[in-house]
Amino acid sequence: MTQKRKTNVTITKTKQLATGVYEMILQTPQAKEAGAGQFVALYTKDRSRLLPRPISICGIDPEQETLRLVYRVAGAGTGEFSTYREGDTVAMLGILGNGYPLDQARGKQALILGGGIGIPPILGLAQALKGENVTAILGYRDRELFLKDDFDQVCQTYVATEDGSVGTKGNVLDAVRMLEEKGELNPDIIFSCGPLPMLKAIKKYAEERGIPAYLSLEERMACGVGACLGCVCKTTHKDEHSQVNNARVCTEGPVFLASDVMI
Repeated sequence: MTQKRKTNVTITKTKQLATGVYEMILQTPQAKEAGAGQFVALYTKDRSRLLPRPISICGIDPEQETLRLVYRVAGAGTGEFSTYREGDTVAMLGILGNGYPLDQARGKQALILGGGIGIPPILGLAQALKGENVTAILGYRDRELFLKDDFDQVCQTYVATEDGSVGTKGNVLDAVRMLEEKGELNPDIIFSCGPLPMLKAIKKYAEERGIPAYLSLEERMACGVGACLGCVCKTTHKDEHSQVNNARVCTEGPVFLASDVMI
């Protein structure tokens, strides 16, 4: 069981991958506890920003005890992170959340769908499922295909771009339907992460085909440990303790079975 503890960790590498998208490698023994789909929360050095910034785990190397984070600059906090360099330290809370159920993909044709900054967390999933029958479809804005080469090393990968500059013009489901029409795709299970409209469409797609889908919800989180209730989502069943149809994304999630959440 992973521990929710705050520690100072060393940054061993930083790199800009695309416009506004950065990579950070952290040295921490907690890498041995991490799983695909989980996240950490990083604190800025500016004391006026009390709450940490949640960032999904993109890659895990338990032997080297490193975590790979890939994030998009979205405000002052992540803007500060983008200025960090090798040898700097950062306060980290983690490992947090519940990840993807890898056992559900064994022996099945798994479809992995990622959109935008929802692409990094599913890279860790694709790497964990290397050797299984996995197809990944990644949705980008344009031809800045960050992490695409990493996916190519572990599974069959396709791309959709909003501007049509690479791959299928449109979103990930446009690419899914194109592959289905060619008879090249017939998934048994779906794993996904991305913006809410994309996840809603994936939930509907999975329901129409009668297959399970696991969604990682990109809610705005505050505390990261379930105390503030700032990331509550509606569920189809009542919580056994509160007796309400709610779940905290940061603790019960971020990964949910699509049929269990109302989005």
